[in-house]
Amino acid sequence: MTQQTDGPAADTTPEGMSTVDGASTTPGFITETEVDRIPTLLAPTSGGPVAAGLYFRVGAADETLATAGLTHLVEHLALHRHGVSDLHYNGSTAATHTHFVVSGTPEEVVAYLNGVCASLRDLPVERLATEREILRTEQAGRGRGPNHQLPLWRYGARGYGLASYPEYGTLHLTADAVRDWAATWFTRDNAVLWMTGDTVPEGLDLTLPAGRRQPLPAPTSALPVTPAYLTGGSGGVVLDGIVRRTSAARLFAEVLGRALFTDLRQKGGYSYTADCDYHPRDTDHATITAYADALPQKQDAVVGGFIDVLARLRAGTIDRAELDSARAKVVKQYEIPDVGAAALPMYALNVLTGHENLTPDEHRAQLAAVTVEDLRDVARELYDSALIQVPGRGVDWAGFTEAPQWSAPSFGPEPLGTVHRSRASDAVSLAVGREAVTLSTPRGRIAVRYDACAAMRVFPDGARHLIGFDAFVVEVEPTLYAKLTPDRMALIDAAVPAAAVVPMPVRDPDEIPQPAARRGGLKGRALGMLRSLRPGRG
Repeated sequence: MTQQTDGPAADTTPEGMSTVDGASTTPGFITETEVDRIPTLLAPTSGGPVAAGLYFRVGAADETLATAGLTHLVEHLALHRHGVSDLHYNGSTAATHTHFVVSGTPEEVVAYLNGVCASLRDLPVERLATEREILRTEQAGRGRGPNHQLPLWRYGARGYGLASYPEYGTLHLTADAVRDWAATWFTRDNAVLWMTGDTVPEGLDLTLPAGRRQPLPAPTSALPVTPAYLTGGSGGVVLDGIVRRTSAARLFAEVLGRALFTDLRQKGGYSYTADCDYHPRDTDHATITAYADALPQKQDAVVGGFIDVLARLRAGTIDRAELDSARAKVVKQYEIPDVGAAALPMYALNVLTGHENLTPDEHRAQLAAVTVEDLRDVARELYDSALIQVPGRGVDWAGFTEAPQWSAPSFGPEPLGTVHRSRASDAVSLAVGREAVTLSTPRGRIAVRYDACAAMRVFPDGARHLIGFDAFVVEVEPTLYAKLTPDRMALIDAAVPAAAVVPMPVRDPDEIPQPAARRGGLKGRALGMLRSLRPGRG
């Protein structure tokens, strides 16, 4: 009954329809009260079941790589006692929040919310091993979107970049760790409730421990320069950029999506899917993500057409009709029945994160004031922060700089420590030092400092895979390097912080890498050692 999402299930409200300020906004629209010291938002409906949602300001971006999945695990445990039911309920874990939602009769909604809070007060940790397996199964079956690698390239292996990684924490988290996380983050002071209806139903008990409203995670960066590009992927083109949260940015995403669809599908016939998405990241900024798919023989045309569209919008060559069409689509969201009830999830989320309040009238006024010049400014802001993934060749010609493929020099001309030669190639070596492990190849080096290690995957066969905060990986495989004795591995184990250690299950013998016939250069299976180059899901 749970899912991991990148936003609230009902988050279709336009940018700016946000938190209320005071007891109410527009009469009959949304009012604010309190239940068990938790801010509560109410909005009337014309009928149908009661809908409600309980938000907590905690998500995947608050974790570390070694504990990734901890919030998702708490969410699963909190819902376990509901079991199989005809009641429509769900839970979701996003980057910055966790959301428990339900719809039904007032009595059913009360029972669900009371049960969630009761479970959070006393998590059924006897279910921990079972829920770990369920989460790993869920993760294995979850599809990865075309932009699944961009977060780690932009943010590294922490914060918002954790969206690119497996939930390593589900492999080893203890009952104490889960209880402590729930007690710190799932508190009454870190929650907001929304509910359709004029009043709170009787019997609601949201008793939770006291805490504090947790700030949003500060964004990190693994990109020294933007706009930047990387190559590879599924064959399509995907771009994201960080812009300020404004009505102009929301409209620009609509204009960009329509322009890509018109040029790449309708006119060129290069793509089937060409679209753009706008998603708030934090209080002040949003992520705009654009994507276009392509057949192998059309990839160059899609890349060129994609960048041409962005260049046209940056130049301000935007028809007034494009803006008016996008504006009309957004404004229609205020014309639906029970607009207050529809807006509740976004209003509540913004109460939680402290985003600016706007009434629908105020937001309509902002939309009406957006000009073509405003869209041009957003286009330039998007380009300046852009990260694009393209198939085949790079896009230096369009002003993009290749994202770092190798670690920045930090230990002088030679890596410090004992050098272990590759069993497959004289051109490759691994240095194990007191500060870092370094993989050296003819093309460059990858280093992971122990004090900047986001996670170290520890395998029973002796291998150690170190993932740095910058998302670079060095795989220390005793089978691939000479004289990697237990004392050398012990040096690594002693230097990496215990909080970064992730015990891994036994590998199948076929999964343990073996050296190819020894060669003087990088050929054959020796290239397999270069998997350390930003594997994305290492």
